[in-house]
Amino acid sequence: MLRLGPALLARLARAPLRAPLRPCGAAAAGRGKEQERFVFLEYEPDPAERTAAAPRRERELKPRRERRVRGAAAAVPSLSDPSLPPSGVSCSGCGAELQCGDGGAPGFVPTERYRSLLSEGPAGLRGAVCQRCWALAHHGSALRLRLPPDEHRRVVSAALRRPPRHGRGPLLLYVLDVMELPDPVLPQLPALLGPDVPAAGVLVVGNKVDLLPADCRGHLGRLRQRVAAACARAGLRGAGLVDIRLVSAKTGYGMEGLVSRLQRSWKCAGDVYLLGATNSGKSTLFNTLLRSDYCKSRAPDVIDRATVSPWPGTTLNLLKFPIINPTCDRIFRRQERLKEEATKTEDQLSSEEKKYINQLRKQGYLVGRVGRTFQQQKSSAEIDFDPDMLSYSMDEDPRDPPKRFEEREEFTYNEVKDARWCFDTPGIVKEDCVLNLLTEKEVKLVLPSHAIVPRTFILKPGMVLFLAALGRIDYLEGEKPTWFSVLASNLLPVHVTTLSNADTIYEKHAAQEFLKVPMGGEERMKEFPPLVPQDITLKGIGTTEAVADIKLSSAGWVAVTAHTEEELLLRAYTPKGTALVVREPPLLPYISTIRGARIPGTPAYRTKKPPSFVENIRTTGSR
Repeated sequence: MLRLGPALLARLARAPLRAPLRPCGAAAAGRGKEQERFVFLEYEPDPAERTAAAPRRERELKPRRERRVRGAAAAVPSLSDPSLPPSGVSCSGCGAELQCGDGGAPGFVPTERYRSLLSEGPAGLRGAVCQRCWALAHHGSALRLRLPPDEHRRVVSAALRRPPRHGRGPLLLYVLDVMELPDPVLPQLPALLGPDVPAAGVLVVGNKVDLLPADCRGHLGRLRQRVAAACARAGLRGAGLVDIRLVSAKTGYGMEGLVSRLQRSWKCAGDVYLLGATNSGKSTLFNTLLRSDYCKSRAPDVIDRATVSPWPGTTLNLLKFPIINPTCDRIFRRQERLKEEATKTEDQLSSEEKKYINQLRKQGYLVGRVGRTFQQQKSSAEIDFDPDMLSYSMDEDPRDPPKRFEEREEFTYNEVKDARWCFDTPGIVKEDCVLNLLTEKEVKLVLPSHAIVPRTFILKPGMVLFLAALGRIDYLEGEKPTWFSVLASNLLPVHVTTLSNADTIYEKHAAQEFLKVPMGGEERMKEFPPLVPQDITLKGIGTTEAVADIKLSSAGWVAVTAHTEEELLLRAYTPKGTALVVREPPLLPYISTIRGARIPGTPAYRTKKPPSFVENIRTTGSR
């Protein structure tokens, strides 16, 4: 449980329930004049969520984390020893081969720790993690690696070109982030596979649907149509496209349906490979499948979970778990479990299940329950730990591992001799992506980790909207006011000003706390690319339906809603070298209707967060 100090509690007690709107410049002097109006609007979470994302708490925790990092560095010197050969054993978190010869290469383990693991015999390195995964898990910090740009593609391509096992090519599970549509890597998939890859088909998984608010009834069906259209443009259609599924690997929504689909159509015919771009959620999907009915019953006790991080390119090589054989008896038992769970109401769940679901509700709009039908009975001497504590096979102290990790379960030869495997592969790096320009702390602010709350503004010609310092949209020409709905991380600020003052605002506040991202002041902006413009013309289709999305690379997008036949001239900016996409039709066309009342004296509307939905739970009173 999160504990707050007395000083922080006192400050929170004095804080207003909503972040105030901050006028700037002439607007502060006189609201009646048509001067600059500057709006700083962020989604204000409820009190239960407030402390989790509070920048103030982050500043309080920073010195403590730095002390922990310094302590870990003092305990385990990061020294390399090229004389020691690579281990031949993969890191259980990212799949890279463990070694101590090159501190800047994947799989590095400090020499002292490496020698200690080798001294424990063949089992010493099994389950161990590299220094990078250890830092990601315990400190949320990513160590920079000298990884060649094409290394991820080489690993994936080599894996897919292996000779078919069991007489049949693999099934490819392509994972895409629905917020990134049109997916930049999907069109490259046919070239990546090539004519010599004996793939049996592609099942496309649209991930992260839990982050998107429902703008109307049936929005998931429309999202599926958008994914299907992207697949058709990439050349995936007909027999080559097995299915399209919408899921949230993080909250579990749609995961039971995905497992049933795989067991019903693919059964255990061959291996399965998870493919996709970086940050699409492949490793999270891998971990969720690992604790589902898709893997062998003992796999969660033997296979370590993949390292999950917002930092692009966390997985560096192949990770795998054995797939269970879905016999008729197992399918029947699984269906019985699902039917029984679907009859339960939330009041009939255990206190632990209720607590877990309530946590997921704060993180996403769509929540699911992933259960297991086939699992070994634990002895009474064993203790169930919190799943988050077992997310990584890593020692709290890298020098002295706890005794409970020394004896690890192993698969027997008969269990895996004919096994089919599910592989997690390295993410394919997206070119022209703003995340490639950001630091680790900036990436954490830009990538949404909780349900996105739309922020809507009504702008007149001559007004400008900033999304942090990563994107800008100028409303140049139009006859009437137009609605601009921002869908991005709730931690990124949105500012509205006038066209005459926009350049000054950017020069003054970029890399400062006011615009938040990027961070680092003037020195940071010397190396950060300038914003470059692109003119956009649109024609409105109605005051309740957006005509297009202006996608500001991976920082988020703005849905534009205008009066019918209203012609607009906009100018959008993104950092040089990043992609700016006009998405037509928009992903959530009715998103401007998800708003509260207009805030007097400003162009902003109050935010409105739609309720969450939990699948496979019977509502009270229904039959």
